[in-house]
Amino acid sequence: MASCRIFMIIAIVAVFVPSILATEHMVGDKTGWTLGFNYQTWAQGKAFYVGDTLVFKYTPGAHNVLSVNGTGFEECKAADDIVPLTTGNDVITLSTPGKKWYICSVPGHCESGNQKLFITVLPQLSSPATSPFPGPTDTSPSGAAGNIASTYYGLIAAIVGIFGMIMF
Repeated sequence: MASCRIFMIIAIVAVFVPSILATEHMVGDKTGWTLGFNYQTWAQGKAFYVGDTLVFKYTPGAHNVLSVNGTGFEECKAADDIVPLTTGNDVITLSTPGKKWYICSVPGHCESGNQKLFITVLPQLSSPATSPFPGPTDTSPSGAAGNIASTYYGLIAAIVGIFGMIMF
């Protein structure tokens, strides 16, 4: 009976911990993925970790998102075999640490519209939500509230599940 409880506790922790630690980054905050926005300034002061997600919001058909290498970023060109994301609500999970580059390949959007983003993804060592203060350019109350709420609900669910296992 005790081994069953231990197994259930481990299962609950395995399910909830990754979602508690991950952060959803709305690219451009309320502005979204569009022309004339400085995405490098937006990314400054933010920490991106393995397991986090980037959400690119835009009007479908007006823009797209392509993951490119450093050269593609500088030249605003993607390799021919890269398929663009085009839903207008594109979610990219950051699965590996390192440098990541994203552009819009609609003609002129990357080159003159500054529609490109460069970030460095850090290994997942601890929750980015444990930082005592948000970054200096993190001015999105809606993004912060969503992260706090998902962390809060995940912790409550894990605590209730563990408590239920122990008591019954």
